[in-house]
Amino acid sequence: MADLLVRGLDESIVQALKARAGAHGRSAEAEHRAILSAALSGPRKRSFAEVLVAMPDVGNDADFERVGATRDPADVFG
Repeated sequence: MADLLVRGLDESIVQALKARAGAHGRSAEAEHRAILSAALSGPRKRSFAEVLVAMPDVGNDADFERVGATRDPADVFG
């Protein structure tokens, strides 16, 4: 397992880390590992194509037509 050394932190950051570690009942080192793990091991972002494929079928195109539309749909700037 690799080691990580972080230098030049403000004392307020170190104190906040220690306080957070104490609130979670673990050492500052264990809290540091947990913070890094949570920040860097999040869910993978899906591509736009994956999001589109995952969308449910919600009906027919006719279900979404405007009621009382009087203009030609192709003339949106007219």
